Amino acid sequence: MSQPAVGQAARPEEIEIAGERAVCDQNGVLYFPELDLLAVSDLHLEKGAAYARRGSFVPPYDTAATLLRLQAMVAHYDPQMVISLGDSFHDGKGAAHMPDIFRDRLTALMAGRDWFWVAGNHDPDAPEGLPGETVQELAIGNLVFRHEPSAVPVRGEISGHLHPCARIVQRGRSVRRRCFASDGSRLIMPAFGSYTGSLNVLDRAYAGLFSWDAFMAYLLGARRIYAIAGSMLQPG
Repeated sequence: MSQPAVGQAARPEEIEIAGERAVCDQNGVLYFPELDLLAVSDLHLEKGAAYARRGSFVPPYDTAATLLRLQAMVAHYDPQMVISLGDSFHDGKGAAHMPDIFRDRLTALMAGRDWFWVAGNHDPDAPEGLPGETVQELAIGNLVFRHEPSAVPVRGEISGHLHPCARIVQRGRSVRRRCFASDGSRLIMPAFGSYTGSLNVLDRAYAGLFSWDAFMAYLLGARRIYAIAGSMLQPG
C-alpha cells in the first residue's frame, strides 16, 4: 500500500449506502452531504478514567485526544446533525465524571446542531449533564442508525460496536488498519476513540452480516482511504 506524497491533500472516499451518498473520511467519520449529517462511532470517552476507577492506570489523555479530533471533523464538515453511534462513553459514569474542561468543550461543539446519542452497550442511558437526545436507534431517509449491527442483513443500516479493521499483505509487507466495512447495503463504522482496539472483518463475529461478493473494506490511511475488496483481505 503506497503512501501519498508529503503535502498531498487528504482524499476521502465517496460511496453509496442504500441509495444515500456518503463520504468515508480517513479520520474515521462518515458524512452524508444531502442529509448534512455526520456520524461517528465508539468514542469511548473517559476510558482512561474508567480504568483508573477499577485500579488499572493508563495515561489519562484519551478524552482530550478524542475530543480534539472530533472538533476538527465537526469544524471541517460543519454538519447540521451529528449522530454518535453508541459507546460514546466507556461506562455509565463517564459523562458525570468528565472534567469540566472537557464537558465545556463538548457542549460548545454541540451548540446549534441536532445531536443524537445512540445508546450503546457501555452507555445505555443518556449522558448525565449533557445536551442532545438519546435514542435506541434513529431512522433518517433510507438509513437506520444503531449501535450494534443486526444479526440479519438490514438495508441502510449504519452501526458500530465491532470496531472493524482489515489486514492486507502487499509486497511482503503486512498492513492492518481500522476500516469502514460495507457491501453497499449496510455499513459498520470504525471506532473513533483514541484507546479503542479493533477486530478483523474476517472474524466470525461478522459472519452473515454482509454479501461477501460486494464487500469492501475502506482502510483508514494517514491521508486517504484505501478501498480494498474482500478477496484481498487476510486474517489476523
